[in-house]
Amino acid sequence: MGETRFRAALDLHLSPATNRDRLIAALDDLDLFAIDDGRPDVWRMFFFAPEARERAQASLLAAFPPPILSAVPLDVPDERWAERAQRAQRAIVVDRFIVAPPWDVPAAHAERTIVIQPSTGFGTGHHASTRLCLCALQRLDVGGRTVLDVGTGSGLLAIAAARLGARRVVAIDVDADAVEAARDNVARNGCEERVELGVADVREWTGDSADVVLANLTGRFLVHNAPRLMALLASGGHLVASGFTRQETDDVTRALAEHGSVVAEDEEDEWAAVTVSGGQESTVNSQQWKRDG
Repeated sequence: MGETRFRAALDLHLSPATNRDRLIAALDDLDLFAIDDGRPDVWRMFFFAPEARERAQASLLAAFPPPILSAVPLDVPDERWAERAQRAQRAIVVDRFIVAPPWDVPAAHAERTIVIQPSTGFGTGHHASTRLCLCALQRLDVGGRTVLDVGTGSGLLAIAAARLGARRVVAIDVDADAVEAARDNVARNGCEERVELGVADVREWTGDSADVVLANLTGRFLVHNAPRLMALLASGGHLVASGFTRQETDDVTRALAEHGSVVAEDEEDEWAAVTVSGGQESTVNSQQWKRDG
């Protein structure tokens, strides 16, 4: 048995006076990599480092002073996240795909099923922003094209792109643990030949441009890095972006629209996604076109 690793976490205890939409928007400004909101009144935030947790705690309590919100720091063994996930998560259908944990893989529809081992890597398909990206990706004709998955997390979107026929998928994340989890999931789904993984920050990325860029990040990051993300698109390519709330949609679309054309906006619960074209050539499959609202 190896030494147990611990993750810096923060339990947010919400009161009836907590404005949840405002809290969700505030979380976008924090350096966190995962959220466990399985309990209605206690949200657990996971951070890359204790210092990020301390900054987040101070920021949140300044914006939501007790008794509106209380924040309790703690260190959580990594395996406890997986244990909770195993008890709670089941296979879900996202348009043409079935996203399943290893203990709930359906007997049929193997060609449609993506098996993801839940971990602290973001992207099991159980969060609305991941589902929004996955649905938007399925509206694009990615067959024979190149895809860049920025902040890949579990690797779900990269695997889906490969399953949809992408010629080459590059998936990057700043978290080395997430990349290793994604590597395991890519192997689990037999996509090693078409998915390349690496630890990298998109702001320093020097790789090739891509026909499709997937960016399930945060509203703040998308706004601040819109020129960089759009510059990664090959001519006629598309950016699929999510990870932001409905309240942030105007800011995100405005920033991205300065460098391309918005061709779709989608919403689920309080979360939103946008698809932006970087050129005149379109790869949107009009027969599968959907637009919420």
